[in-house]
Amino acid sequence: MTVPPAPTEPTTATATAATADGATAAGAEFAPLSIGPMQVWPPVVLAPMAGITNAPFRTLCREQSGGKGLYVSEMITTRALVERNAKTMQLIRFDPSEKPRSIQLYGVDPVTVGKAARMIADEGLADHIDLNFGCPVPKVTRKGGGSALPYKRNLLREILREAVANAGDLPVTMKMRKGINDDHLTYLDAGRIGAEEGVSAIALHGRTAAQHYGGTADWSAIARLRESVPAGIPVLGNGDIWSADDAVRMMRETGCDGVVVGRGCLGRPWLFKDLVAIFEGEVDHARPTFADVARAMVRHAQLLGEWLGDEARGVIDFRKHVAWYTKGFSVGSELRVKLANSSSLIELAETLALVEQSQSWPAGADGPRGRTSGNNRVVLPDGWLDDPYDCARPSEDAESDTSGG
Repeated sequence: MTVPPAPTEPTTATATAATADGATAAGAEFAPLSIGPMQVWPPVVLAPMAGITNAPFRTLCREQSGGKGLYVSEMITTRALVERNAKTMQLIRFDPSEKPRSIQLYGVDPVTVGKAARMIADEGLADHIDLNFGCPVPKVTRKGGGSALPYKRNLLREILREAVANAGDLPVTMKMRKGINDDHLTYLDAGRIGAEEGVSAIALHGRTAAQHYGGTADWSAIARLRESVPAGIPVLGNGDIWSADDAVRMMRETGCDGVVVGRGCLGRPWLFKDLVAIFEGEVDHARPTFADVARAMVRHAQLLGEWLGDEARGVIDFRKHVAWYTKGFSVGSELRVKLANSSSLIELAETLALVEQSQSWPAGADGPRGRTSGNNRVVLPDGWLDDPYDCARPSEDAESDTSGG
């Protein structure tokens, strides 16, 4: 099946002065983001998201931005990388056009993290390493990993030290949350430790692990971190960036040096076109018709099939994206179900063709997407909160899962 490429210039609605909420184009207000030797413009990073930010999705986002910005791989487990697990080696395959190449590592053992960093540096597998200290999902925190780990200050320091020492000339950054919960905040200590151990940038999601993805991100915490970290180390803000206007507003309100965009781009790869536009002095919002969206959906599924080496697997993997792409459009429950159960590119394209193609961008298409719940409970190893400075280590099976979440 021949599939036309997704439009690189979707329909736009342009304003020259200000948007409805008063956000104005950034123009020359902000500087490129410096991460070690890398200069990132605009100062925008695609957040690593398990099962989402694989090579096909990164390709879609980079096409919209004209290659500008930084796009991070989904989570790579350090032990699986060192052991050259087949799935993990597939996940670190970058398209030749991806420059710079960015890998996010998840690890809980300093020695293994160091080995993974050295492997990436020695074999030229990437140009940048990001370390995951922000994942809040129970299967990770119950073993002491992700957003649970920074509570153990000495362990955090050891991991950062090993990563930086073994990465050679590659910049190492860290991404984290505010802490376990409001009674156990860790981000200021973690930021200080990261600065002392030589990280090149620090990203903060303005939620605790207990919040998961519920409630509202605390941007004031990003501002406090920026104030506490030496000026030469960029601080990036993450949380509740649903539009280009949100990104500029976060930088203005917090003083952060860049933004990390996660759920805001789900089913919206053209958000990166908006981000380039607003940081380069325009307020130019992509407003694709449903026909544009449908072409993007088929292309996304096609790229997944090519990457996986199996069209059917690609379409099946794409199913999780259907609700995000179609949000706000008049599709109908029966067609939504059929789209979410498509098993071939032809079936996907033919089902999409049954939807009214001329639909313009609806108001309901904007706003939150992806996980939005918070259960106010974090599953932790027994005794994890007893002493933040003890020598406790996560369980031996904390890295038993392969990469990708």
